[in-house]
Amino acid sequence: MTIDRSRHERRVLLICSGVCALIMLDTNIVAVSLPSVARALHAGFSDIEWIVSAYILAFAALLLPAGSLADRFGRKRMMLLGLGLFALASLVCALAPTALVLQAARAGKGVGAALLLTAALAVIGHVFHTDKARTQAWAMWGACMGVTMTVAPLLGGVITQLLGWRWIFLLNLPVCLALALLVWQHVDESSDAHAAHLDPCGSLLLSAGLACLIWGLISINTLGWEHAQTRWRLAGGIVLLALLVPVELLQQRPMIELRLFRLPAFSGAVLAMFGYAAAAQVMMTFLPLYLQNAFAYSAIQAGLAMLPFALMMMLLPRVGVLLARRLPLHGVMALGMALVCGGNLAVALAADWGSYWLVLVGMILTGSGAGLLNGNTQKGIMLCVPRERAGMASGISTTTRFSAIVLAVACLGCVLTWRTGAYLQQGLRQQGLTLPAHFNDVVERVIAGDHAAALAGLGNSLPAMQIAQTGFAHAFALLMLVAAALAACCGVLLFYLMGRVPVPVAVPTR
Repeated sequence: MTIDRSRHERRVLLICSGVCALIMLDTNIVAVSLPSVARALHAGFSDIEWIVSAYILAFAALLLPAGSLADRFGRKRMMLLGLGLFALASLVCALAPTALVLQAARAGKGVGAALLLTAALAVIGHVFHTDKARTQAWAMWGACMGVTMTVAPLLGGVITQLLGWRWIFLLNLPVCLALALLVWQHVDESSDAHAAHLDPCGSLLLSAGLACLIWGLISINTLGWEHAQTRWRLAGGIVLLALLVPVELLQQRPMIELRLFRLPAFSGAVLAMFGYAAAAQVMMTFLPLYLQNAFAYSAIQAGLAMLPFALMMMLLPRVGVLLARRLPLHGVMALGMALVCGGNLAVALAADWGSYWLVLVGMILTGSGAGLLNGNTQKGIMLCVPRERAGMASGISTTTRFSAIVLAVACLGCVLTWRTGAYLQQGLRQQGLTLPAHFNDVVERVIAGDHAAALAGLGNSLPAMQIAQTGFAHAFALLMLVAAALAACCGVLLFYLMGRVPVPVAVPTR
């Protein structure tokens, strides 16, 4: 009986990890194809940002209500519904005739992904509830994510170059069907009989606040900081997110249990998740773009060049389990953040020197740090929450992860656009060359990898194009320095907060 139970638990863990891997695969496989998408749909960098951000924004904004739905109406049911929505939106993505349609369909995928991912994580948290079992389960989950990260860049490059970028989305359809059959057959239904009622006000404030904030950040690329629309969008996002705090405090059983943030261990674990996603995981979006722009790599070559990063993410979770026997959890996390910081610094130097070998060193360091952080950040958050609120905890965890990614894409994208534009403008003036009429559009084409359109916008001037590409490299170096500074700050703070008191197994709820 015990053996059968153990086999069932392992089977459920593999299925739920497969569901999570599908989301991670879709998040990272698209990055290698972005220059191809930009050329095919005549899209600028802002359009590219929205293709990435629309998916992650919808995903992040709906994770907390999705966690409540999973707790209340059943985790298996929500996984099946999420897989169905994800498959339908993937089909629309594959058929999208314009960048706008692709962005809308990506947002639809984010809705489905939010439903199925929170449910899958909640099932893992429900099935494995002892400290030893959870440690092993999250290590396996982290390894599955690492395998996905390993496969995604190369698979994306191969599909994009040999079949076309639309097949990236079409191949989701049979995968979703297979996972749905496995969930239907092997995953038992679970729920929380005392789960919170849906919180429409909180959900609306979170969704609208994040959307306004990202809208404002991305609009900086085309409108600039001083434009009134940019300021209003940023201010609106900040106000809406600030209003979320009193709204949640008034709830008897809130979507976000803000009292958990009184625990230093919980705050430190959430901060670790934020830093990991914003300084390490976001590089799965920016590094393929850099490799194709700076080294003129094809999609397959860029995928191959990303393998060291992904391989280290796959291998290091097991090392993290061994380190946990000698170091406290916050020590392992701080070490991971230090590696991320060092790796980003190495890539910043490589961007200035134009050396792939230094990029390789940076990717190995950053991937190693990300591998240590991936499962441990999830574990640190889940250990602070009672088993019956696993859906809420997974919602907070994944909302933090993907909110950090979408904010980092927008903020680092601003750095990339601003610095590239400033360098190009200065260089053209120094060389006595004329500024193009549609300057911002040219900058966006350069960053997006649509070099033919950028060259045409520069009047087919090869010296001007060389200045633009050099400006992109300098801008990317600055981007990596910002990411390194963020990793360093998060590492110091998480070590302090989580080191104050031991991580609790659970805390009482109201």
